[in-house]
Amino acid sequence: MRRLDQLLANLGYCSRREARDWIESGRVSVKGKIATDFGAKAHPADVLIDGQPPDHPDELLLLLHKPLGLVCSHDEREGPNVYSLLPPRWRARNPQITSIGRLDKDTSGLLLLTDQSALVHRLTSPKHKVPKLYRATLDRDLPPGLTELFASGTLLLAGEKDPCLPAQLRILDSRTAELTLTEGRYHQVRRMFASQGCEVLTLHRAAFGHLTLGDLAPGHYREFPLNTFG
Repeated sequence: MRRLDQLLANLGYCSRREARDWIESGRVSVKGKIATDFGAKAHPADVLIDGQPPDHPDELLLLLHKPLGLVCSHDEREGPNVYSLLPPRWRARNPQITSIGRLDKDTSGLLLLTDQSALVHRLTSPKHKVPKLYRATLDRDLPPGLTELFASGTLLLAGEKDPCLPAQLRILDSRTAELTLTEGRYHQVRRMFASQGCEVLTLHRAAFGHLTLGDLAPGHYREFPLNTFG
């Protein structure tokens, strides 16, 4: 059970102070009766706000097709962000919606968003080895032996003391490849190719675990239940 004023504030309807006005003006009901006590507790399933059930009272898990040019940061000083694609109410939720891992502004593709910190930790932890599939185009032909090197688990990136975990490289043509990683180091795909003299010109994440974008257009998202990953 949750306090009514806390419920409205946490779900992004209004501030906690404003929630008291909402309740006192009769906009909230519990089990069909108008609520009058903003401190009263109720199960979200028993609550109506302006005659409607609460908006996603338990959790959110979204699959977003991230366009180029947007960052995965809540800091507006870093530029336009992916959260601007969501409804204002969702952006005001507490806990706030955050990305599960990040894609830089020059990378497009599949991005998961949630307000569940435990899920973020589980899916970004290297020990769970959730595969992520990236498609990269390069500025030059792929050097020989790259598939074996990336799969070896011996590639050491500049400034790091631990080698990358084994990664699967699938060459599509002389300058295009798909790379599957089970970890998420800073700019890892770009740095792995750069270590072998190749600059990544375009980068797109095509899959996260068993999830793919399908026909989802850039800038759009779809919802998934939290148990999607078990």
